[in-house]
Amino acid sequence: MPRFSPIEILVLVVVLAAAFTDIRSRKIPNWLTLAGICAGLSLNTYLSGWGGLLTSLEGLLLGFGAYVLLYALRAMGAGDVKLMAAVGAIVGPSNWFMIFVASALAGGALAVILMVWKGRIKQTLMNSLYITSELIHFRPPYARRSDLDVKDPRALNMPHAVAIATGTVACLAFAYI
Repeated sequence: MPRFSPIEILVLVVVLAAAFTDIRSRKIPNWLTLAGICAGLSLNTYLSGWGGLLTSLEGLLLGFGAYVLLYALRAMGAGDVKLMAAVGAIVGPSNWFMIFVASALAGGALAVILMVWKGRIKQTLMNSLYITSELIHFRPPYARRSDLDVKDPRALNMPHAVAIATGTVACLAFAYI
């Protein structure tokens, strides 16, 4: 049976708690993401000194920077941005990137399931074409179509923390195969 490192345990606790709260309330609490950031910075500093703190800060900035762009396009909630910043602070930039890719794949799979379950295949494909066209022309998709804003009640949303947790668990499982 594999022994998990303190970093692995911390990231699992944070993403699983976030997924649970996101499913229940459609929110990721600030206390959870802030605690994850502080614990990630502290634990990495304790385990690896100033180099660990620097790696943790790089992961924090990478996670925040990548997701704040999605937030600016209104494709992601603020809790998701803070959660991925916390994940970055815990695991560092190289491991964050692997979790990001795995979370994107998990999110895509979950989105397809949701789209089929809700019977919105045609609408989702049309929305995807519209979003691509708007982005190619450097226009925010939500500007002319408010239903493409993640906060709009007509938008087909899913708790993204579930995709982040799934991607994180998959990365950890893959590391132990």
